[in-house]
Amino acid sequence: MMMVPGLLYFALNNYLPMFGIVIAFKDVNFAKGILGSDWAGFKNFEYLFKTRDAWIITRNTLLYNSSFIILNLVAALASAIILNEVRNQILKRLYQSFILLPYLISMVIVGYLVYAMLSMETGFVNRTLLPMLGMEDLFWYSEAKYWLFILPIVNIWKTAGYLCVVYLAAIVGIDKEYYEAATIDGASKWQQIRSITVPLIAPVIMIMTLLQIGRIFYSDFGLFYQVPLDSGALLDTTNVIDTYVFRALITLGDIAMSSAAGVYQSVVGFLLVIAANYITRKINKDNALF
Repeated sequence: MMMVPGLLYFALNNYLPMFGIVIAFKDVNFAKGILGSDWAGFKNFEYLFKTRDAWIITRNTLLYNSSFIILNLVAALASAIILNEVRNQILKRLYQSFILLPYLISMVIVGYLVYAMLSMETGFVNRTLLPMLGMEDLFWYSEAKYWLFILPIVNIWKTAGYLCVVYLAAIVGIDKEYYEAATIDGASKWQQIRSITVPLIAPVIMIMTLLQIGRIFYSDFGLFYQVPLDSGALLDTTNVIDTYVFRALITLGDIAMSSAAGVYQSVVGFLLVIAANYITRKINKDNALF
């Protein structure tokens, strides 16, 4: 009986919508209905992959998510190691709260915070920072090249705090005797981090990284849609599979094309999740910690 609410949720929210996959293989005619529409076979997929958009959204999705995985790992691990060295417990908890806070903020709010920084007329960067450096104002929302750096910075600021807390919990669980023995042997702090901290939390790092790799074909919709404010001038840089599906459905009204792009994303994402799950199980089996 306790399982019934959860099973109903998954049945209605996760499994029932799967029948919508037929839309990707239909020439949708709303007068006939989805089931009554003529079958189009793989024409929607063929049209999708013949367009320039397919290459752009696939490239952006993979490259951005790959960079996010690497940058977030480095930022979160460094932050966790630094926080672990703070001995004042009140300050330590305060710093943890500050680092985790951006993760709890809606991406819509983050979009407006970024706009407050980069707005051409009133933004902090154009009105305060650039004049101090003797530079001219920049049209941030019209120049796609800047967003190759802006989006990773925003993602690190928002996401790294969560990973930092996970890694910090793993570091706190390390037996202090390892560090005491290393200190007696004359090991420096850097040597302790390199030889004790990182190797002992390596399984946690690998698990978290593999889980992110499993979702490498899925993007944070809010990051790529809300933060650039859906600027058409930035599409070559900010358009990913999730935003493409949304625009194809809302802007173009092409339900079959958006469904085909969604199926493409789901199939590749499914294969990556299965691969990541297999690697994770193998690591867990081989590692005594798990």
